[in-house]
Amino acid sequence: MRITTTVVGSYPIPSWLAGNTSRLVLRDAIMTVLKTQELAGIDLVSDGELQRFDPGHPETNGMIDYFVSRMDGVRTRYTKIDLDRFRADTGLDYRAAPAGLVYERIGAGTLDLSADYRLVRGLTKHPVKFTCTGPHMLAKVLTDRHYDDRARLALDLAEVLGEQLASIDADVVQLDEANISGHPEDASWGAEAINRVLDRIRTVKAVHVCFGNYGGQAVQKGLWRSLLPFLNSLHADHLVLEFARRGYDEIEHFRDLDPRIALGAGVVDIKDNEVEAPELVARRIETVVGALGDGRLRYIHPDCGLWMLQRSVADRKLAALARGRDLFEGRT
Repeated sequence: MRITTTVVGSYPIPSWLAGNTSRLVLRDAIMTVLKTQELAGIDLVSDGELQRFDPGHPETNGMIDYFVSRMDGVRTRYTKIDLDRFRADTGLDYRAAPAGLVYERIGAGTLDLSADYRLVRGLTKHPVKFTCTGPHMLAKVLTDRHYDDRARLALDLAEVLGEQLASIDADVVQLDEANISGHPEDASWGAEAINRVLDRIRTVKAVHVCFGNYGGQAVQKGLWRSLLPFLNSLHADHLVLEFARRGYDEIEHFRDLDPRIALGAGVVDIKDNEVEAPELVARRIETVVGALGDGRLRYIHPDCGLWMLQRSVADRKLAALARGRDLFEGRT
């Protein structure tokens, strides 16, 4: 079976979008990103998450703020006491400011992911991946002043996200979880919340797990083997995992990945401006297939989103990704 090339989600913001975020300009920017991926040879494309871009807070390209700022029960203006509590949370010391403060029960508010998807679906005939930050990640970055229990907070976030994603018929719907990698102790309640969302998705379900990409830096520390029980508990069709930056020494642990879950492996390093040669990409694919056997690797992609790179670098990395797949599979 052919290995599918895809992206994780975000893409570098065109410079002309930052100065004019009108709907017409946004549409043109998304079309540019989609066409760039198509020309590079990407099989499963994404909108680059451009609809979530906030010029005032570009560090996470809307991975957090876009969601929580629209939800009921979350406040994004803070008192001095709020800020002191945030700064006392050592788990969030990589952030300069709170993502949001939970002061009452979470609700959907004005979040409308189906509208975001409809805009993208009409701009390409390629298969589309729609991405959404997962409930564990959101629960871990919010400053909680209501639940006093992150597991309960995550379940209410899951209810909102599940309701939103149930109506989206993208070829793949992907949840992004970039905090669980450093907190395997959260596996039980994290998986419960994530599965609650996955069970509402009607198409192919993916979960992206990485070790963070905040300002081009890894945020979490940990080992894949610590996460295998968590990964096997997910109601996902495939995983989207980081390997290129970390290396492939841990790939052998994925022999224990439940065979019902397909593997997607990062073969392009998004924290390095050097563009991989297609031959290197092909060797990385060969390493994974050699360790796990034919048919186990179903997707290849960058380690994480491409938002921090220059567009000229991101474009060439995607072309190398597709070309490396073709080299591995014997196509010229």
